[in-house]
Amino acid sequence: MTTATSVSEPADIRRDVAAGLCVAGLLLPEAVAYAGLAHVATSQALTAVLLGLCIYGLWGGSPVAIVAPTSSTATLMAAAAWSLAGGSAPATAEFNAFALALLLCAGLLLVLLGLAGQGQLSAYVSRPVLRGFAMAVALSIVIRQLPDLLGLSKPAGSSGDPLTGLVWVLGHLQDVHPASALLGLAAGALVALLRRWPRWPASLLVMALSIVLSQWLGWGLAGIEEIGPVEPPRFQVGLPDLPVKDWLRVGELAFGLVVLIFAESWGSLRSQARAHDARLDPNTELKVLGACNIASALLHGMPVGAGFSATSANAGAGATSRRAGWVAWAVIVLALLTVLPALQHLPRPVLAVAVISALAHALNPRPLIEIWRMNRDRLLLLASVLAVLLFGVMHGMLIAIAMSVLDALRRFSLPIVHELGELGDSRNFVVRDAHPEARVTPGVAIFRPEEPLFFANAERVMADVLAATAGRPGLRNVVLSLEESADLDSTALACLLELDQQTQASGQQLLLTRVKEPVRELLGRWQPEGLGAPQRLFWSVADAVQAAQPAPELSP
Repeated sequence: MTTATSVSEPADIRRDVAAGLCVAGLLLPEAVAYAGLAHVATSQALTAVLLGLCIYGLWGGSPVAIVAPTSSTATLMAAAAWSLAGGSAPATAEFNAFALALLLCAGLLLVLLGLAGQGQLSAYVSRPVLRGFAMAVALSIVIRQLPDLLGLSKPAGSSGDPLTGLVWVLGHLQDVHPASALLGLAAGALVALLRRWPRWPASLLVMALSIVLSQWLGWGLAGIEEIGPVEPPRFQVGLPDLPVKDWLRVGELAFGLVVLIFAESWGSLRSQARAHDARLDPNTELKVLGACNIASALLHGMPVGAGFSATSANAGAGATSRRAGWVAWAVIVLALLTVLPALQHLPRPVLAVAVISALAHALNPRPLIEIWRMNRDRLLLLASVLAVLLFGVMHGMLIAIAMSVLDALRRFSLPIVHELGELGDSRNFVVRDAHPEARVTPGVAIFRPEEPLFFANAERVMADVLAATAGRPGLRNVVLSLEESADLDSTALACLLELDQQTQASGQQLLLTRVKEPVRELLGRWQPEGLGAPQRLFWSVADAVQAAQPAPELSP
């Protein structure tokens, strides 16, 4: 009798093989394209592809994730290395040294963060900021492909902000090379047509066709520029030769690359984990991604991550396990051993089309429209897009991280303090502003801050409570709910003790409710006979209100 496992196993293998072929067809043109974005040799991108597939295939947790170079990390690394090299022309020895140093530092930081259990790293960049950044990076990359697409000679300092590049292109439209533009238009139309069959490697097929036609028709004679000779990966181990002071500068900028690698990768990993019912440990993923990037740096590669396009293509092609990644690895190795020399005849306009095609997912405005329709974080969304377009990718990323952190601090440091009332006799206490029917307990005022108490907001919360209780006749007890505070720092503790002193001076007693264990332990250790006394700490608002009621008088 045939078991379900024996029936499904061959089918799973066939799906993994088909998915691996599809992924290989996507990664090869992306490697060539992203090497151009990073201003490094194509051999470095191919090295990174092989290392990412191999290392993540051995130790990664996701069954369908594909770890390889991505457009955003390639662009960010190029911008950071260009800045560190003092504006030196890309692809120089100094530029390459800084690029590899950035990559090595980023990989080491990823591993260290994973060992320290900092898997929440991706939370430092909010989703609206990340999506806006991805859209802006995609637009900036498209703008940088326009000279190749139109057959224009690239301006010096091509790592500048994208709007400057767009202005330059618009100012040189009269110099467009007609043959290059027509070839790019035809290649784009063919890629769009082939995309109707998602399992076909559209970009790879168009690139292969253009190489064949280049040899047959002699497009080089028509003035269409080709990418030129491509060296195979050499896997030579080496460290960047930089003085200590330069390593310190590299470390400062590497954090932005770290956040981008993990935020982009974790978003892709998490979405596919939900679809495939897989459980991922973010700390393990941090360490594996770090190992991939360390190996890529030591063997002269470029940044890698679990990019959305390759991972989604793998999942969409029916991959069931990491076998698909190994199939892609084997196909790419075979291609490098057999057809790599022919790649030098790839026309640059077709390569530009491949780059733009790989960014189709990031250019989709639907996620941004959804955020805009929510009427939340609109300013963050717009600012992250404009930061990249106005200041370039590197500074745009740093601004995006700063905006996410500052927005979180703003929200936490400007808390809303609600006064609560009881719904009838239900023992349910709700916000009085939203429920006018909520009953106020005589002699008791109940308050709840909507954010955790910490150094940036504690004084404001206490001031709001004091202002709300000042001059209220007959008030005997003030109840403060700490349900949002898992713990207290020293500033929040000091402010609570000051509030206790000021309420006592006004003839009132401060009671704390919904107090969690770490806060109870801290208060009990610091002031066991005062605010930390058990009779002043409660698990529920109803219990605190009941304790605040005067004891009933006994009849004689």
